[in-house]
Amino acid sequence: MADNKQVVKHGDISQRVGVEVIRARGVDVDNLIKMLIANAGAEFASTYYYYTILRMHLAGHEDYKEICEDARLEDRAHWELIVPRIYELGGELPNDLKAFHDGAGCVAAKLPDPPTAVNILTLLLESERCAIRSWIAICDITFGKDPRTYDMASRILNEEIEHEAWFIELLAHERDGKIVPSGHFRRGTPGEAPYSKNAHFYNP
Repeated sequence: MADNKQVVKHGDISQRVGVEVIRARGVDVDNLIKMLIANAGAEFASTYYYYTILRMHLAGHEDYKEICEDARLEDRAHWELIVPRIYELGGELPNDLKAFHDGAGCVAAKLPDPPTAVNILTLLLESERCAIRSWIAICDITFGKDPRTYDMASRILNEEIEHEAWFIELLAHERDGKIVPSGHFRRGTPGEAPYSKNAHFYNP
């Protein structure tokens, strides 16, 4: 039997049931889209782009570079995961790269001066901490209301928490001469993203 409370009419392509149902469960969809766009900006510009530069300047620290590369590529996987969800919810990315960059949810991880290993690792650590705060906020507003966004956010959050632990371990060693194990195990391949990317993305 058809639900008399349904909003989206038969054959209507101007609205989405996937939005209707989570809005009915209390999700502020417009706000969620804004948060996802801000997080997408952080994953793509604030981290993936700037981590590329930071990694280049970890010269002489090949072990640090390898772990930075894992985080960098996994943040790209996060970007790839977020973008479809933005459009599924009826949103879209800004048609202006500068506006997208400036609206990112985390401060850009620009190369510090001087670009020492300690300064770079500190910047990497604080970038991951911002990401954790941003993703836990999305988990909080979607838990029990929007299973698809919650699942995506919680999988990304798992990796951001791992990244924070990695950089705590490296910074503790490099700056303080302390051993603070992160439980890090080498990924099978760089950027494997075991939580957020269970299979390679294919975009023909």
